[in-house]
Amino acid sequence: MAVKVPLGPTYEEMLYPNRQPLALREKARLARTHDELDPHNLFNITWKDDVGKVNSLVFPPELTGLDANIVVMLGKDFPSGSHKVGPAYSTLIEGYVDGDILPDRHTILGPSTGNFGIGVAYICALMGYKGVVIMPDNMSKERYQRIRGYGAELLLTPGSESDVILTLEKTHELQKDPANRALAQFELLPNYRFHRYVTGRSAIEAVQGIGNGRIACFTSAPGSAGTLAAGDEIKMAFPEARVAALEPYECSTLATGGLGQHRIEGIGDKMCTLIHNVLTTDFIVNIYDEETVQGLKVLRDGTDLLVQQGVDRDMAEFMRDCFGPSGVCNVIGAIKMAKYLKLGPGDNVLTIATDGFDRYHSVLDEMQHRYLGLEKHVMERWVKDVFLNADENLIFDVRRQEQKERLFAQKERDWLRFGYSREYLDSMKDMAFWNEEFARIADYDEKITRLRG
Repeated sequence: MAVKVPLGPTYEEMLYPNRQPLALREKARLARTHDELDPHNLFNITWKDDVGKVNSLVFPPELTGLDANIVVMLGKDFPSGSHKVGPAYSTLIEGYVDGDILPDRHTILGPSTGNFGIGVAYICALMGYKGVVIMPDNMSKERYQRIRGYGAELLLTPGSESDVILTLEKTHELQKDPANRALAQFELLPNYRFHRYVTGRSAIEAVQGIGNGRIACFTSAPGSAGTLAAGDEIKMAFPEARVAALEPYECSTLATGGLGQHRIEGIGDKMCTLIHNVLTTDFIVNIYDEETVQGLKVLRDGTDLLVQQGVDRDMAEFMRDCFGPSGVCNVIGAIKMAKYLKLGPGDNVLTIATDGFDRYHSVLDEMQHRYLGLEKHVMERWVKDVFLNADENLIFDVRRQEQKERLFAQKERDWLRFGYSREYLDSMKDMAFWNEEFARIADYDEKITRLRG
């Protein structure tokens, strides 16, 4: 007899949790605070709080020096502590309702550098699957602990953030065993669907009542490039919006073809991912990796400095737990783009904090070791250097056709070797491909609802 898994929300219910059946919504609220591993937490996969408001903040203008608003959506309140749990769930539930991923038959593989792997381990625990997370062996120890704590096996490949290609190679090797199924965030379209629909439409809601209520620019650093899909939906609502992909200066693959090492966990993976819709990416912005860690240190331990800068103390205290290095990277990129686009009063730049500080204590410990001593005047300088003085350098305009072709060529180099045909890759050069994939949400929502009963 086939094992039946606990079924969670539809895409619509992740966007609008108040549309979930009332009994399920109440059980989900209780599960959030009483039992992290209660399967009803699947219904807490949403950007919204209990009153239906998007979890977000306006980054203090005292730290940006801008008239434009930097609006940051906060991923830390998702189950497992990161919005990456959304695409992990979406990929697994699509496979289940299609009959391709079965709990009594298949082991789940989750290639990742951290947050997606944590999400895979968490979703497997809630839905009754065996999970194996494949990730580099030089990530923060908190990530490994979280994955093992959810009961998944951890399979480590050599290297760090910039060596995620080795996790893909290992995943494709393990997929030769028919008992294995990969939730391959870099190449499977449920990741795109979740972020275009759930994250994109939540972003549109997040700016309502702020400035002019529109989004002038969306910035996000691609790891899998799933989050960038939100930009496709943002552009549907605000055609004037620009989308900027951020990557480490030390590993500037999209901008310059560079393949160096860096320390911004969760982004900059030496490739143009398969699900990256480069048609809608307007700019690529390089961010220095050390500045993201310096900015994290300021936000985490510089509360009094922020207050001296004019930041409200309650906001300074709240932000201590809201960011990891990639979130700081996204804010820096947002400030740079606001300056580059000459945005002013009423304009909004929307960005994402993927997770919170809880998985980065070791990152600041390592930083403390490198700097030996961090005097007050050093952190005062970082407030200015990282945020207030973020400049317009290292911004690459990729709107011209020759730049699109260059990015498509990069995608071909990265993915032809993994068995994808040139015809399939060429189909991604037409927006119709992405719109057709997006339209499949209605079919999956109907399947989930029918099977849930």
